[in-house]
This record gives sequence, structure tokens and C-alpha cells, in this order.
Amino acid sequence: MQKHKLLINGAWVDPSTHAWFESVNPFTAQPWAMVPRAAKEDVDKAVAAAKAAFYSPAWRGMTASARGALLVKFADLVAQEAERLATIESTDNGKLLAEMRGQLNYIPQWFRYYGGLADKIEGRVIPIDKPGVFNFTREEPVGVVAAITPWNSPLMLATWKLAPALAAGCTIVWKPSEYSSVSAFAFGELFEKAGFPPGVVNIITGFGNEVGGPLIDHPDVAKIAFTGGDKTGEHVYQAAARGIKHVTLELGGKSANIVFDDATMDEAVKGVVSGIFAATGQTCIAGSRALIHRPIHDQFVEKLLTLAKTAKMGNPLEAATQVGPVTTRPQYEKVLDYIRIAKDEGAVCRLGGNPATRPECGAGWFVEPTIFTGVNPAMRIANEEVFGPVLSMIPFDDEEDAIRIANDTVFGLAAGVWTQSIRRALTMSERLEAGTVWVNTYRAVSYMSPFGGYKRSGIGRENGAEAIYEYLQTKSVWIDIAGNAPNPFVMR
Repeated sequence: MQKHKLLINGAWVDPSTHAWFESVNPFTAQPWAMVPRAAKEDVDKAVAAAKAAFYSPAWRGMTASARGALLVKFADLVAQEAERLATIESTDNGKLLAEMRGQLNYIPQWFRYYGGLADKIEGRVIPIDKPGVFNFTREEPVGVVAAITPWNSPLMLATWKLAPALAAGCTIVWKPSEYSSVSAFAFGELFEKAGFPPGVVNIITGFGNEVGGPLIDHPDVAKIAFTGGDKTGEHVYQAAARGIKHVTLELGGKSANIVFDDATMDEAVKGVVSGIFAATGQTCIAGSRALIHRPIHDQFVEKLLTLAKTAKMGNPLEAATQVGPVTTRPQYEKVLDYIRIAKDEGAVCRLGGNPATRPECGAGWFVEPTIFTGVNPAMRIANEEVFGPVLSMIPFDDEEDAIRIANDTVFGLAAGVWTQSIRRALTMSERLEAGTVWVNTYRAVSYMSPFGGYKRSGIGRENGAEAIYEYLQTKSVWIDIAGNAPNPFVMR
């Protein structure tokens, strides 16, 4: 197994602990790489390097256009290495190689987009109401950013933070999930190859209490960009508040995928399958609640079961595989616990509901695609994020009923609506309390469109032009041009 190192100040170094831990391939349930187990001392070194780089002439003195060109160069390197990076990701977290390949081929567009945006960030001249004064604004980088990323789409979700932060002129200390750190090291090599100055991007790996906590608490970290569960996000938010730090939080979801009786049923069935069984349900935007218009509920369920039963499980590196393993052993056990809870609450298991024991699943952490009917919106399975291939089917009577059920949750990340009525599409998209609403599609994202949550699903936005402002702060500059100072004892 390859033994990896930390990236601090442009050098690959051993952790101060001289300790490593195993990263496990979820398909084989066997370790395949050794990841550095960093500690507070490593956090301090990484933040010091990022702070020094932030103020260095090599980075702070670089023009915005040159910074953008560097991001574009990095994008080209990622494109060249996309297949290798995708294979690392799939091996490390068990998601389909087809999905990881698609993400890695798309990731360069983020760096090209923000590379082009880097020199388009402008202040403005304000026609101020004070005579004899010239007033204008500047948009300036916030400083050192702690990017803390999850295990389900490691490089994609890191890119959503790194690309706008670097375009804004910030520097980075990146902590990937301890369950899927290996691709970060390969990504770090490309930052070096692209020519980023030492210390601009630093990578430290390890556990939350040993690395994440000290990183969030560090006084020289100006902003936390975090993706993960809402309970962890709550702790991050509280810790950041103690330091009055900027935050972006992209947290969990319990998204409703709503199908009306005028929908094209076959397309809606595919959309519901995509919403929950793609990526083995391990996405924050998973459409884990299928709200089905009562007149078509039974027919829809039968069509859904027919399609879902055809899902091919197995090795995520094989092209024919459609559902891979759950990424971590604790998450695998959590998903099975929620299935037991749903059965105990009286939900009717129509498909799956057990660990997958098919020969093609080997020793991996597989859960059968699972569908429950007879789900009451008050049940835990309909309210809590499972983060696995488990779907709750809930009937509704009309638009008002659908809105009530969909919005009756602490989350608000995404929603889907399936209808042929433009009136209904617009009405539902307006009234759903979610940061993203898809109509007649699902799981579509772009570097051009903002993404984020309502309620406990997060704070701030990633992607789109809006995202770069999450890493900037506005400075107002006042210049006296009259040369005639007024009364110094009175506010001007």
C-alpha cells in the first residue's frame, strides 16, 4: 500500500505524529492506502504556511488575470489526469467509476469558469451624498480558508470551494474526509505542477477531533467552507462563531421528489430512481421522499418497482454496475438501522430491505435498493437523513397537500417536480422551501448555477458568480477632495 504524506508549504512531509491509518476500499472491505494521521501541530504549520503565502508577493502581488491563468492551467492538468483521478476516487469511496469519470471530466470547467471570473470582480464608485468626498469600494479576499470536505464526492465538492476561493485570492488549508483522502494527494500534485506558489494550497488529513477542530478554531483561519451532515455543521457553525469567522455550510437534505398525475410517468419513474439509487443514495440532494399524486400512486409504485429491480450491483469499476457499495462501514450499519426503524414504525418494505449478499457484491458493504410504501410523513424514515439507497413513498391529494408535506422538514436543500403544467411548475418552484428545484429532471448541477440550502441544509451558496463573493469582503474607501476640513468635533 502506498504511504502518503501531507502537503504543507509546497513540500510533502510526514505528519508530526509519525502515524498513519488505513483507507479501506468499500468494495473489497480491504485497506488499500495509508493516510497521514495529522495533529494540531500539523494544523498550525499548514495555517502558518497559508497565512504567509496570502501575504507573500508571489501570491498577493499576482494580478487577478495571472491568478486566473493559473487556474486555467490547473484545469488543463486535471483534464489530462481525469481518468486516473476518477479511478482513485472510485477505489477509495466505492462510487461508480462512470459517475466519478463524469465528475472528473467536468471539474476542469469550474477552474476555467472561476479563472475567467478572477479579473471580473470590480468595486464601484458611489455618488455619495457628502460634498467634497470621493467614495468607492474594493472587493478583497478574506484570507486563509479552511476547506473541510466529505467522502461522497471528494474532488467535486472540494472544487466547489477551492476554485472560487483561489480566484478571489484566498489561500487554502484543505482537510478531506478521513474516509476518502487519497484523491486529494493526487490533486495536490497538480497544484504543484501548475505552478501555484508554496503554501497557497495545503492538504492535511486525519480525524475531526484531531485536525478538524483545531483547524476551525485556529485564530488565523478567516473562513470555514464545510460540506457534511447538519449536526456536524451545527458544531462547525458554533465553533466558527466563537472566532467571528466567515462560513459557508452545505449540509444535509431530505428532498421531496414530487410526481403529479399529469407527469410523463416513465420519465418520472426514471427521475425518482435517479434521485435515490444513483450514487447509492449517498448524496445530500438525494430524493429520498417520493411524493406521488394519489390517483397514480399504485400504478407508479408498480412501474418503479419494475425498474428498480433491474439495478445491477457489483464492482464500481465495472461499466455494467449501476449501484455500488456504501462508502464506510459505520454508514452501512446506519442505513441498515434506519431500515429496521422503518419496519418497526409500520412502513411496508416493497423492495430490498437487507444487506446485499449477491456473489457480485463480494465482501463489500452493499445494501439492496430499498423502497417503502405506507410511509406516514411523521415517521423517522420520512424526516431523518438516511444517506443510503432507501426511498420513502408518500401519497398526496393536491398541490396544497404536496407543499405541506414537502416543506414539513428541517431541511431545504433540493426538490423535484414532475408535471406537464407550466403553471404548476412555476407555482411549485416558488412555494417549495429548497435551494434548488428541478422540474422534469433531477441531480443536475453546474459551475454556472448557485447551489445551497434553506433551513438546516446550509448557509451561503456554492457555484455560479455568487460563490466568489463568499470569499471576498467589501472595503469602502473615502477620499476628501475638497481640501476644506469641516468641524472636527462633528461627524461629517
